[in-house]
Amino acid sequence: MGPRMTPATSVPVRNYRYYDLIMAAFVCVLLCANLVGVSKAVTIGGFTFGAGNIFFPLSYLFGDVLTEVYGYARSRKVVWAGFGALAYVSVMSAVVVALPPAASWHGQEALEAVFGATWRTSMASLLGYACGEFANSVTLAKLKVKTQGRFLWMRTIGSTVVGEAADTLVFYPLAFFGTWSNELLLTVMMGNYALKVAWEVLATPVTYRVVAFLKKKENEDYFDRDTDFTPFSLKT
Repeated sequence: MGPRMTPATSVPVRNYRYYDLIMAAFVCVLLCANLVGVSKAVTIGGFTFGAGNIFFPLSYLFGDVLTEVYGYARSRKVVWAGFGALAYVSVMSAVVVALPPAASWHGQEALEAVFGATWRTSMASLLGYACGEFANSVTLAKLKVKTQGRFLWMRTIGSTVVGEAADTLVFYPLAFFGTWSNELLLTVMMGNYALKVAWEVLATPVTYRVVAFLKKKENEDYFDRDTDFTPFSLKT
């Protein structure tokens, strides 16, 4: 028998109580916001916007909480999980809608109305989501280090301003330029962007409570001082 090899010393992996639950909640909110009400426009108080935008900003709230408590690398993993889920839903929707319906089934038009997004819209949604979420996480992580963990309200709102701008500027031109008038495109972009940012501002007290709870329960308050901010990695 040869000499016994001594295993290399490794850094212990932290186990968190709520991280997986927040990841699941993030993906759930993301999918629901992109499936339920995404094609419905509503008008409230003279302000017209997509119904899905009422709930979509929740994903940015989860993104802020994840980055603030667990750090950018773990938040990045959740962003990729959401991206994979959205990609799967887009492919599944396209396949299901394209399959020939049975002669006795009469719900094809309703199915197409709900799930019949074009590939252009689906790809724009995926790219807008990825750009927006990563911009949001990087901005919050860098601001946390720069402010030494102070002014949480400024960091969450500031990162949402940047992230939602990236999402809006990528998604709407890619999805609708040339099919909508330039005036309508700009109006919808500005209206939905304002709604999403306002949502984050109103949710700030909730964000404070959730962050404080998680930091205490998880015994974690991560600072990304030496973090590699590349989006193309799943290392935590």
